[in-house]
Amino acid sequence: MDEVLIGSVLASTLRVTTPLLLCALAGLISERSGVIDIGLEGKMLFAAFAAAAAASVGHSTALGLVAAMLVACLLSLLHGFACVTHRGDQVVSGVAINMVAAGLTVVLGIAWFAQGGQTPPIDAAVRLTGLSAAFAEPVEGSWWASVIGHGLLSHNILVYLAFALVGGVWFFLERTKPGLRLRAVGENPAMVDAAGVSVPRLRYAALLLNGLLCGLAGSYLTLAQNANFSPNMTAGRGFIALAAMIFGKWKPLPTMAACLLFGFLDAAAIRLQGVAIPGVGEVPVQAIQALPYLLTVVLLAGFIGQALAPKALGRPYIKER
Repeated sequence: MDEVLIGSVLASTLRVTTPLLLCALAGLISERSGVIDIGLEGKMLFAAFAAAAAASVGHSTALGLVAAMLVACLLSLLHGFACVTHRGDQVVSGVAINMVAAGLTVVLGIAWFAQGGQTPPIDAAVRLTGLSAAFAEPVEGSWWASVIGHGLLSHNILVYLAFALVGGVWFFLERTKPGLRLRAVGENPAMVDAAGVSVPRLRYAALLLNGLLCGLAGSYLTLAQNANFSPNMTAGRGFIALAAMIFGKWKPLPTMAACLLFGFLDAAAIRLQGVAIPGVGEVPVQAIQALPYLLTVVLLAGFIGQALAPKALGRPYIKER
């Protein structure tokens, strides 16, 4: 029985962590270039809507993925237009994206599908499913099939891609010339400009990468984790991803560890529902569901002062003449 529980919690942890990790990596790339991205929540929400709408109407997984990434990239470019080209307040721009996404997805959902802001259910054949059907469920009495099989080998391609991208982002930032320039523009944009490299172009490139990853995070919510889009279904995941990125000190590997911690709490909360604690009794479901959000507040309150952000983060670059 223990292996069934461990396998189920491990599998749930990885599934719940995936959209957080993709979104956190998106914010990491943007903020390492010096652009604050409070709009992660809105981009992921709009991408989830685009993926569900395109996949349910076009009956194509690829169409849903492309639509999600396209919409998220457009929002990233809009953010860049406001705060890179016109040097607007980056926090205000991000908050505006969140507000527009929360309202416009509902309005479009009602106008297009007349289902209270929801999209039609996505066909099972279109949804992203596990690569190996043999490990779809844990097997009692079998450590391999439950913990290794179901826990690690039962997931869809986006789960493995998210964790592979952690290494990819680390290698890009630490071992490549474009990654070095991107980090430099977040620390000292004047030096990058003096070297003859365009600061706005680098920041726009970082925002495009940010949009691609937010698109993948949003599409995962509707193509893999749920069967359709519902209003505000991201439920603060973008802000949790932002907290994980800050807790991870803008570095890929610590950020992944923070996302896994949030994912584990979310998975454990599901398992704890209805469980009675000796001397306390049954814990209310609402209190258990609030655990990831409480941890977000605790981590930000306790660690944000210790995390050193990129020196040029949030500062519009004005070229000297």
